[in-house]
Amino acid sequence: MYESLKKRFTDQFGTKPGFVFSAPGRTEIGGNHTDHQHGCVLAGAVNLDTVAAVARSERGAIRVLSEGYPLCEVSLSELEAVPAEAGTTKALVRGIAARFAALGHSPMAFDAYVTSTVLPGSGLSSSAAFEVLIGVILNHLGSCGLTAPEIAQVGQYAENVYFGKPCGLMDQTASAVGNIIGIDFADPAHPKIQPVAFDFASCGYSLCIIDSGASHSDLTDCYAAITNELKAVCSVFGKEALRDVPEDEFYARLGEVRQAAGDRAVLRAIHVYEDNKRVRLQLRALENDNFPAFLEYVKESGDSSWMYLQNVIPEGRTARQEVAFALALAKHLLGGHGACRVHGGGFAGTIQAFVPNEQLEEFRSGIEAVLGEGSCHVLSIRPEGGILAEVCSHD
Repeated sequence: MYESLKKRFTDQFGTKPGFVFSAPGRTEIGGNHTDHQHGCVLAGAVNLDTVAAVARSERGAIRVLSEGYPLCEVSLSELEAVPAEAGTTKALVRGIAARFAALGHSPMAFDAYVTSTVLPGSGLSSSAAFEVLIGVILNHLGSCGLTAPEIAQVGQYAENVYFGKPCGLMDQTASAVGNIIGIDFADPAHPKIQPVAFDFASCGYSLCIIDSGASHSDLTDCYAAITNELKAVCSVFGKEALRDVPEDEFYARLGEVRQAAGDRAVLRAIHVYEDNKRVRLQLRALENDNFPAFLEYVKESGDSSWMYLQNVIPEGRTARQEVAFALALAKHLLGGHGACRVHGGGFAGTIQAFVPNEQLEEFRSGIEAVLGEGSCHVLSIRPEGGILAEVCSHD
């Protein structure tokens, strides 16, 4: 396997790779904008991945050549954060190597040629897949013994501190661990991970991720408003995250909260409380092999995101409401079957649909007739997280 990838590595670096590593993209299945409030999420690894052909190096540096991008080189003797690198691949690589060093593991030098089917902007977290990939490589080459959740935390550290993007831990954890998992972030430093014993391949439905055609650019204020408004709610109670505010106390002081934070902030908080409960119900439904109940909770979560969280239509947009349009189209094509919901951060990007297998081709052709060829991606759940995929033979 991976012959083309290994050949491209050799063409670029002049030697043969010793290993191939893989890390999957992820899909959020339940818990929309709950992770940053120390809540609960349900997520799954998908069968699109970021892969790397890798060879050990004596250069004292990590060199990563991602297909279509310039070479990224990070010296292992210079692992302090470089502010000018914020927002770059180099920042992620440097941050991951620095975190390994801080944990007492000397990061090993290597060369890597990277390709990915987890496209940027797809809502499947290409950045988390890349972070987990680099973490898995360093973990293996250095025989470090980090667990999958620890590798996820390394990736989050690099993204937060070196890359400069505040993020929760859901994306990295789902990619690192694999399959379908429930994650409880009550203690963000030590999230509780609950593997879900459910065979998605046999449920009779297909998982579709649909590109609405809307870009995430210029939406920073929309995303920031969610966290800022929830922070305003929490400040009424002297807390940092909504998980630390008892729901009964929230409702007992609802008038005060409304006065301090505003109506939309209150509605967004209600969504978080309800979606946390729904994640637990979704987990129970899957464990009991009750997929129809699971689908009802998916619908409820999607309705809550639209009505309460309000991350479907960017504020002030009238003529262009791509995510709302995509949801309306998907619901029409499903004809009362399956379920669909906004996917990930919302406002732009993708939606998610669970489509009965017997309707799949008609559904996909209906979506692509309106939103364009290639806009409907049919995925499956990948059992593995970040892995060593192959030890290369040089016979």
